[in-house]
Amino acid sequence: MTHIPIKKREDIPEMEPLFKMVEASMGFVPNSMFTMAHWPELLQTFAQFAGTVLGPGEIDAGLKQLIAFVSSNASGCRYCQAHTSHGAEKRGVPTEKINAAFEFESSDKFTAAERAALRVALHGGTVPNGVEASHIEELAKYYSNKQIVEIISVIALFGFLNRWNDTLATTLEETPSSFASDHLSGWEAGKHI
Repeated sequence: MTHIPIKKREDIPEMEPLFKMVEASMGFVPNSMFTMAHWPELLQTFAQFAGTVLGPGEIDAGLKQLIAFVSSNASGCRYCQAHTSHGAEKRGVPTEKINAAFEFESSDKFTAAERAALRVALHGGTVPNGVEASHIEELAKYYSNKQIVEIISVIALFGFLNRWNDTLATTLEETPSSFASDHLSGWEAGKHI
């Protein structure tokens, strides 16, 4: 159970346009946003940042979700693992590839470019940060500087969300919880019940 009660949607009607946009994209509004609503300026700023990072760009939306999934796994956030695995599936990533994400180094489901991005996600999600110059050099073989910034932005966004949701024990919503329970081998919600 979350450590801070979430705001009720009906009590924050000024946020309804934002919630409708998020709902259209994700199929639900994350409880983390209802907690952020205690500080409306944070919620607005976060939503704009997340929309930019996860919105249209040069990096495929499915790969962005896999980057977030691997990074969230490295930091141990079960809430974000459920969200990002579900997000990857919604963006067309096959379930088999999602389940192979933690074995990206050896799985034939990933290209060399995807491996380079997921390697940075894995090492960027650890504490202390384990990204080395060689990881970025490998990434630069496949991606432009702008694309590298886009990849690192996904890792940084989920670094915030991993800390936010694990610290507050954010209650996991039914949609990503069901997806993770049904499709991810050995997945458990942990403290996000």
